[in-house]
Amino acid sequence: MNKKHSFRKILLALLAVAIVVGCLFSYFGGFGTGQCADTAEFAKYARGVSEISIPVQARVVALGEATHGNAEFQQLKLDVFKVMVEKYGVRALALEGDFGGCETVDRYIHGGDGTAQEAVEAIGFAIYRTEQMEQLVSWMRDYNATANEEDQLNFYGFDMQSYEHNYKYLLEAAKEFGVDTKDLEKIWDEEKDDFSDAYRTDENAEIFETVKQELILLNDSLTAKSVHHADVLLQNISIGKVINDATAGNVLRDKLMADNVCWIMEQERARGNERIFVSAHNGHIQRRNHYGTTGKGLGNLLADELGMGYFAIGTDFYKARVNLPKGKDRKRSIHTFFSHDPLAKASKKCGYETSWFDFSIVPDDSPLKPSITGYTWMGSIGEMYSPLMAVLPMAYRVWDSPTELYDGMILVSNAHPIEIRNFSYVSHTN
Repeated sequence: MNKKHSFRKILLALLAVAIVVGCLFSYFGGFGTGQCADTAEFAKYARGVSEISIPVQARVVALGEATHGNAEFQQLKLDVFKVMVEKYGVRALALEGDFGGCETVDRYIHGGDGTAQEAVEAIGFAIYRTEQMEQLVSWMRDYNATANEEDQLNFYGFDMQSYEHNYKYLLEAAKEFGVDTKDLEKIWDEEKDDFSDAYRTDENAEIFETVKQELILLNDSLTAKSVHHADVLLQNISIGKVINDATAGNVLRDKLMADNVCWIMEQERARGNERIFVSAHNGHIQRRNHYGTTGKGLGNLLADELGMGYFAIGTDFYKARVNLPKGKDRKRSIHTFFSHDPLAKASKKCGYETSWFDFSIVPDDSPLKPSITGYTWMGSIGEMYSPLMAVLPMAYRVWDSPTELYDGMILVSNAHPIEIRNFSYVSHTN
């Protein structure tokens, strides 16, 4: 009897634990798609992407991506940028991509040689080798072909994780402006097309700093971009020093990206342009994004600096089939995910493929208010797949208040995977 009684107690205890765990799992998203916001109210305020409006004080308009691996979020770069160019006088796009690689794109859109495909391949990340990115840079090139000099569009990158193109353009500029390039050339191994193993990174840094200071002494506005190539090379070295500390690396990277966005703003302001358009992952452009307790993200830093001059547009999906890499070999495959966002669900139920939702126009007494001010799970997928995502949906969702993160959101009902040039993949469903 005692053994049976003890066994029954253990079973009851396990059952109680299972119920608690199940309730917690369900409360924090579970495998479902969550509640739906009031569809009648949603339809009152939802607009098309072409109807996006921004406040007069906006200086940086940032568009986030809920995932890097979906065609719709790449297409939105062009769709939203067109609105910014045609309605709000924006003349520069700044991308979460290598500064030097994006310089190749900038030269292409100003009539440079090559093709759109070759230009986007230089950016440095596989996610940009897509038809949608080629369409974006082709549109910018066509626009510049007929625009006046003062209305020309510029293309910038604000990341520093690559160095090849920055080195190439720094060397090119140093030669052009008559700066001694002997030391700069000797640290590069032409045979392996990379930095020479014979020199330490601190020696490379000294050479970059020397070339940078010589370019600064020329006091020529034309050297500003060349000086920044040197700065980005130095940033790359600083990132390398914390590469094994994920938190420190993220904090430093976002701080440097914020510095670079501010530099881009200064370049455009000198041209007479008061606004720029920024594109990056949602996790970077959010108004409130911290890495633990040690540092702030890109959007948080820009919001602190600009206040209401920073306008953040987030994105989310109802369903997304995402092209993601996995493991050390980075082999890509397609996986299916569902957000838990009541706004994304309402957008789908209203029949919208894509909708723009401006939080500022929703009155306080609207039944939608809790859906935009309260905490909810939203989709957020980076550039890596983990099997944990298949069994724990919270692994690909963020728990936060939409209005705390963004000024408005673009909701995509069914997001399709990007097709990356020169990559093969297999299809999976979570």
